[in-house]
Amino acid sequence: MNDELFEINSERIVRAGISRRLFLRTTLAGGASLLAGRAATIFAAASASDNTSFTIGGDLAVNRLGFGAMRLTGEGIWGWPPDRENARKVLRRAVDLGANLIDTADAYGPETDELLIAEALYPYPKGLVIATKGGNTRPGPGQWVPDGRPEYLKQCVDKSLKRLKLDRIDLYQLHRVDPKVPMEDSLGALKEAQSAGKIRHIGLSEVFREQVARARKTVPIVTVQNRYNITDRKWENTLRYCEKEQIGFMPWAPVGGTRGMTNTALEKAAKDHGVTIYQLGLAWLLHRSPVMLPIPGTSSLAHLEENMATAKVKLSADEWKAIDALAGQA
Repeated sequence: MNDELFEINSERIVRAGISRRLFLRTTLAGGASLLAGRAATIFAAASASDNTSFTIGGDLAVNRLGFGAMRLTGEGIWGWPPDRENARKVLRRAVDLGANLIDTADAYGPETDELLIAEALYPYPKGLVIATKGGNTRPGPGQWVPDGRPEYLKQCVDKSLKRLKLDRIDLYQLHRVDPKVPMEDSLGALKEAQSAGKIRHIGLSEVFREQVARARKTVPIVTVQNRYNITDRKWENTLRYCEKEQIGFMPWAPVGGTRGMTNTALEKAAKDHGVTIYQLGLAWLLHRSPVMLPIPGTSSLAHLEENMATAKVKLSADEWKAIDALAGQA
C-alpha cells in the first residue's frame, strides 16, 4: 500500500465519520481475497479483553503500543530535525492515534528531542506519560558515552524537568549502567530525586536480568528498555524475568532499527496476511508478552499511521504458531 495514499485516505474517512477499523478492513479486503484459503488478518477495535494496556508501576495505565521520539532529531540523532514543524506534527498525530506513552532521552539531540516534545504537546493532555532517560553523554554525532556519576544524574533530572516543562517525570530511566560507577550509586541519585518528588517511577535500559534484580535492592524498578525484536532476541532472559515480576519491557529497535528487518520467510508471511513486515514484527511483539511495550519511532506521518494500526492486528492461534516458527528461524 502506498504510504502517502494510505495517510490521505485515512484522514478523509475519519473526517467523514467512518471508523478506522472499517477503513482498514476495507482497504485490506482486496489483498486478503487473493490469499486462496489462507486466513486473512483481522483489524479489530481495541477493548479491555484485547489486553492492549499495561499499568506501569501499579498506577500508570498506558496503551501498550507507544511512540519512540528518538528519530525526530537530526541525522545521527544529533541536532534539530531538518523539518521541525513536521516533527511536531508527528508527535501530535501519535497522541491522536492513541500513543499515551512517549519515550525520549536527554541524549537525543542532545536535548532537542525533549524540547520538541514540549513544543508540540505542552500543555500535556491528561494521561500522557513521558518517559525520559539520563546517564548517556553525546560527545558528537553517533557517539554515546555512559556517565552514571550521582552528581551528573542529579543535574540530568533537573534539566529534563525544565526542558519538558514538568514538575515531575512519570518514568525516568537510567540510560546505561556506567561500568566506572557502582550501579547502587547511580540509582541512589535517582532514588533521592524520587523522594524529592521529581521522579515518579524508575526504569533501566540495556541490562541483564541479574542487573535488574540487583537494582531492585536499591529502588523499585518498573520498566526495562532493551533492544528486542522478532529477529533479535538477545535479551530473552531479561524479558522472561520482567514477565515474572510484572515489569514493563520496552523494546527499542522494535522493527530492527538501522539494521532493518529483512527476512524472506517473514516478508512472505506478512504479504499473505495483508500487512508489511514491520506491522507483522510489531504485532508479534504485542503477541509475545503482556508486559511488552513497543515504542516504534519514525519521522514520517505515513509510517506512523502504519505502525499505530498494528495495535489492531489480530491473528488466530494457529497463525501465530506459524509466525513463531518462522521467527525462530530468522
